[in-house]
Amino acid sequence: MSIRKAEAATPRLTERQASVLRAVVTGYVGEASPIGSKTISHLLPVSISSASIRSVLAELTELGLVEQPHRSAGRIPTEFGLRLFVDELLSPARLAASQRRELAYQLDDAHGDDLMPLASEILSRHTRQLGFVVAPRLDRVVLMHVSLVRLSSERLLVVLISRTGTTYRRVIDNEPVIDQRELDRVAAVLSERVLGRTLVEVRELLTREAALLQREADDLQSRAVEIGRLVLAGTDPQAGDLVIETRLGLLEQPEFNDPRRLRDLFEAIETKERLLSVLDGILEQDGVSVAIGREIDDPSLRGCALVATSYGGAGADEALGALGVIGPSRMDFGRIIPLVDYVSTLMTERLCA
Repeated sequence: MSIRKAEAATPRLTERQASVLRAVVTGYVGEASPIGSKTISHLLPVSISSASIRSVLAELTELGLVEQPHRSAGRIPTEFGLRLFVDELLSPARLAASQRRELAYQLDDAHGDDLMPLASEILSRHTRQLGFVVAPRLDRVVLMHVSLVRLSSERLLVVLISRTGTTYRRVIDNEPVIDQRELDRVAAVLSERVLGRTLVEVRELLTREAALLQREADDLQSRAVEIGRLVLAGTDPQAGDLVIETRLGLLEQPEFNDPRRLRDLFEAIETKERLLSVLDGILEQDGVSVAIGREIDDPSLRGCALVATSYGGAGADEALGALGVIGPSRMDFGRIIPLVDYVSTLMTERLCA
């Protein structure tokens, strides 16, 4: 498991500075409030006087790693401090065997369309954050079957079924009108073409066949190819549906007692294209990516953190989709990063077996 690190240069900390910063982050994650020197002293691995702790806090403040929200309050980590903590001081542990077994068991019975919502719900429940899954990109899914259903004189429902049982539905305009019996025959021909192929491969095959069948306009094969090209022409092969199954865990976080922050976050979630764009920007390499605060290119998600990774393949170019969690920047990264990573492993096993 690797974690995407920030590109900006970070200061070299002394062992004492690193220990105090780690204690500030740990206390802040647990308390959701500024941390004083007395609390910090209990979190340090070795005993340090209160005066020494205050001196180190002053040094960390000067470096921009911690801040004091109010004159009489303790310290909280800045976004820069959290970034340095994740990049330099955090060593996410491997999940316990019992938790790995529990996660695997919970996903064992999920198939097809049930897999994405269940994975999203599991991420939310185990992290108490907002879990999400971006469904597999259609251009990377191996297809097995096509169904065509007449909805009206002008509209057709197209159902594409993948090798894993996931269904992809879209409605298209269709002229001239073809009755359902004829559509069933056309769908049977198309199913032979899509079997074991991706959307891109099917498009290329139909384009080649269309050129060969130009003189056979009345033939069933020609009509199937013509409709098949129409069916697939408007399908965005890179679009992935964003699946968010529950928001209850996130509502428990004190940061979202502010109605305005909660409204902004839900607005970003409901406008799925914005969140998908954010994910495209951070999932450019292997491993788990962590984005904090201003690193998330969406004003509605400032003050939040996002932990995400791809599944189904190595790197953004081969991945089927993405999954992860969104929550306040005060996130237990050491626990959440390995959990997101392992759920990604389970998803890959189920979709690529």
